[in-house]
Amino acid sequence: MEIIDVTTTVGPKTVKWPDDTVPPLQEFVSHTDQGDPATVSQWMLSAHTGTHVDARMHFIPGGWTMETLDLGRSVGPCRVVDLTGVEGHVSRADLEAAEVAGQARLLLKTRNSDLGLMQREEFDEGYAAISKEAAEYLVEIGVETVGVDYLSVEPFEDEEFRTHHTLLGADVLILEGLVLTDVEPGEYFLACLPLKLAGSDGSPARAILIRGL
Repeated sequence: MEIIDVTTTVGPKTVKWPDDTVPPLQEFVSHTDQGDPATVSQWMLSAHTGTHVDARMHFIPGGWTMETLDLGRSVGPCRVVDLTGVEGHVSRADLEAAEVAGQARLLLKTRNSDLGLMQREEFDEGYAAISKEAAEYLVEIGVETVGVDYLSVEPFEDEEFRTHHTLLGADVLILEGLVLTDVEPGEYFLACLPLKLAGSDGSPARAILIRGL
């Protein structure tokens, strides 16, 4: 059995969305190096830091929040799709050509992975995202969960957030910030477990792919 960690490391230099004014911050309440009996730290970070899951309420009023996530959505068989050759945003035609119909969970590997964008400190506005038309196609073919290899499924320039509204409006689970650089396309078992945060619009998660179960 092979376990592949597709989670970005969270720290002060983790790439963050431009609106997140403060990077992930760790402060030590106590430390054995200072003579304390135990080392205890506290963290301050966005619910959408690094590898994370979007709750439906992130864009849909009254939508479910993180503590009510059906884990069957983020745990189970999945397919990693190679879209590294796509120059712009992922289109409906790109997904049709990749023959993704019939898959419940899809992880889209784009040029973001080839460029190592999740491992960079600086945010890149030119990342590959999912177009509104591609999102509509994912809903049409019954995809339940979609994951991407940068901080958002949304094209940076779309200020109406049409991709998020399309996917979350149809209750498609969104996983963002996956590290797929060294992952070959194909079939895997996905285990992505976000924190059980009451009332939260999202949560950081640890995500792994398993092959050979």
